[in-house]
Amino acid sequence: MTAADAAAVAAWRYPGDYSFYDADADTGDLAELLNPAGWGHRYFAADEEPRHELAGLLVVKLSGRVAEIGLGLRPDLTGLGLGESFVGACLRFAAVTLGAESYTLAVAAFNQRAITVYERAGFREVERYEHFTVGRLHPFVRMARGPVDSPH
Repeated sequence: MTAADAAAVAAWRYPGDYSFYDADADTGDLAELLNPAGWGHRYFAADEEPRHELAGLLVVKLSGRVAEIGLGLRPDLTGLGLGESFVGACLRFAAVTLGAESYTLAVAAFNQRAITVYERAGFREVERYEHFTVGRLHPFVRMARGPVDSPH
């Protein structure tokens, strides 16, 4: 993650209900994204090959060998069937680079498209809860999966 990557992610605009994921929809999330202390430690950019253009974002909070991850594809790349391969690449990166062995993530409950991608990547729902973000409480789904090489 570089300053240019962070600025680009901050400018991403998702359509309709997915604007929930715009980086500036929550000031705390935006401040964290733009803080250079997290770049290359917690925030990682995913480049689209072969042009080396920013394609996505991976956020990792490691607790022991468990990686809590957050993922985002560039808005024009969503809905094109790239999600499962993107998730797989992010999990492999977290395993190889950061030593992660299992994974958790949180996804807005309305985002059935992402939930389906995560289920195909081996994640299973473990909890439903409400979280204050974007100015109010929203329902979320926590999902988890074991090691990258484990069967789904």
